[in-house]
Amino acid sequence: MPTDYLPIFVLGVLAAAFSLLVIGISIYLGPRHRHARRMVPYESGITPQVSARIRFPVKFYLVAMLFIVFDIEAVFFYPWAVTFRQLRLFGFIEMLIFIGILLVGYFYIVKKGALEWE
Repeated sequence: MPTDYLPIFVLGVLAAAFSLLVIGISIYLGPRHRHARRMVPYESGITPQVSARIRFPVKFYLVAMLFIVFDIEAVFFYPWAVTFRQLRLFGFIEMLIFIGILLVGYFYIVKKGALEWE
């Protein structure tokens, strides 16, 4: 049984060794000069107008999290659609419950104004 996992272990060791080798070479061969012009943030060749360390509003992160949640729901629809004929009424009711929970969450975030931009 442990011999079945030997190729995976060897692959993991080789990947770790290669990544450490590349990092080591870049540290050894890379430039070590620090000066003000090199430390300026890159903005498509344009001189930066403001600091790069500005704060993003919390709504940006909230919308990103909501996108992930509602995007992942699509992952659950595909296997359900594939096995719909075998699941019959039970699968249909379970998916209605799942969609109902998502709709409750959606109406909650709409009521709280999470999707409104100022």
